[in-house]
Amino acid sequence: MLRKTAADFPPEVLQLFDGYVHGHLSRREFLDRAARYATAGVSATAMLEMLRPNYALANQVAKDDSRIKAGYQEYPSPQGSGTMRGYLALPAKGGKSGCVVVIHENRGLNPYIEDVARRLAVEGYVAFAPDALFPLGGYPGDEEKAVAMFTKLDRAKRIEDLVAAVPYVKSRPECNGKVGTVGFCFGGGISNVIATRFPDLAAAVPYYGPQPKAEDAAKIKAPLVLHYAEQDAGIDAGWPAYESCTCTPALSMASTTTRRRATTRRRRSCRGRARSRISRNT
Repeated sequence: MLRKTAADFPPEVLQLFDGYVHGHLSRREFLDRAARYATAGVSATAMLEMLRPNYALANQVAKDDSRIKAGYQEYPSPQGSGTMRGYLALPAKGGKSGCVVVIHENRGLNPYIEDVARRLAVEGYVAFAPDALFPLGGYPGDEEKAVAMFTKLDRAKRIEDLVAAVPYVKSRPECNGKVGTVGFCFGGGISNVIATRFPDLAAAVPYYGPQPKAEDAAKIKAPLVLHYAEQDAGIDAGWPAYESCTCTPALSMASTTTRRRATTRRRRSCRGRARSRISRNT
């Protein structure tokens, strides 16, 4: 069956689903409110199942792909929970490579994020995806349970646990000294935080996520590729100020997300400061 896109659902249902995935609505609350938009052929329950991520469908690189080596590794988080764990994927050919820290959404290290790490390894990078839920036992294999667990984490420790992945991966013998980061939703916000913390960061690629404060954004030296959705009012409200804090505008093309179709792209380049690309997506 052909997988549906966002255009196949009422905008109101998409707003409800956004509240559901961010933990603002329970499953029952989503179903009750979405029921008013149900049709004879598509119930609220059916819409929820259609909107849920399909990790099997999104998977691009198998865990046992001969081009890579992958597995779980613990790492130190002295300012956070002490010891953390993440998913490491690297090229099977060996040697030194650039490294990418992959930050997940608000549900821990799920199969999609592990696959993103493997995709990067296939492209020749050392990829490391930390799991913020490790102090509570790790990603539970169920999205609703994962979101509930996520809310129980200490916020300050959670940030430090994820930021600590940067010095860890940089210290690995496979790393050539260059480290970048990519993050999704909540993870996009953490990628922004990482950019403010490490002036020698090679690049940061946040997909959505909250922006840093102006005084912190001014510290960023790394190139940025920023992705925003066209209908994401809460997050979109902060990007103009973020943009003004980092660079002066110049038009160009930017990369797009694999999840949403890019509709407007803007690049910003700055001499002696961070370079950012703004990609607006739907």
